Amino acid sequence: MLGSVTIDDFARLDIRAGTVQSAAPFPEARKPAIRLEIDFGPGIGVKSSSAQLTDHYTPADLVGRQVLAVVNLPPRRIGRFVSEVLVLGLPDASGAVRLIAADGPVPDGARLY
Repeated sequence: MLGSVTIDDFARLDIRAGTVQSAAPFPEARKPAIRLEIDFGPGIGVKSSSAQLTDHYTPADLVGRQVLAVVNLPPRRIGRFVSEVLVLGLPDASGAVRLIAADGPVPDGARLY
């Protein structure tokens, strides 16, 4: 069982909505992945991410799509690429990632509470 967290612990995660501006295959990654450039609006701007989404999405599927991501984790280097945000998803029955997002459009940079 996972340990308990407080509401203050949760509030430290900055989860925001952003729109994918560009997406490209990331063949250098150890596991199949897609490189994303995501616009989180004024104040945060465009951030990069590597996401293991290739089972259900192509790069073309992702451009223009809103996603949720944790924007205040430290950057993570993946080879020569720096992933600045963690895009959020849930595993389906086979373990492949499905993105989570708002059920309708929201402003880029909107924060999850």
